[in-house]
Amino acid sequence: MKDDYKITFIRGATTASGNSVEEIEDAVVELVDQLISRNNLIKTNLLSLTFTATKDLDACFPASIARKCNGLDSVAFLDCQQMYVSNDVDFCIRIMAQVLLPPNSPVKHPYLRGAAKLRADRC
Repeated sequence: MKDDYKITFIRGATTASGNSVEEIEDAVVELVDQLISRNNLIKTNLLSLTFTATKDLDACFPASIARKCNGLDSVAFLDCQQMYVSNDVDFCIRIMAQVLLPPNSPVKHPYLRGAAKLRADRC
């Protein structure tokens, strides 16, 4: 059955309401939930997740939160710091997911909260 699937990359982003573990956790859990639900992903078809965070987020690693939620223990995770650009969105967490999707499945990139303005065409 997996032979009928193709590797696809899905992008997305959100913002935390501040730089605490709880605020980052809330944003990451929502982002991962939306990534899965909007794309009708089977969790075993989620291959890897790369997170970037703006420099104002340093209370915890987004990947460590994602690893604990939704039974994603077998997914490869990576955290990176987003390149600093003045006037970037504050408290922003971006994601790139590598997934297996059936051919011709529509890809829905979740841009949430204050990050919605990054890609208004995908909201």
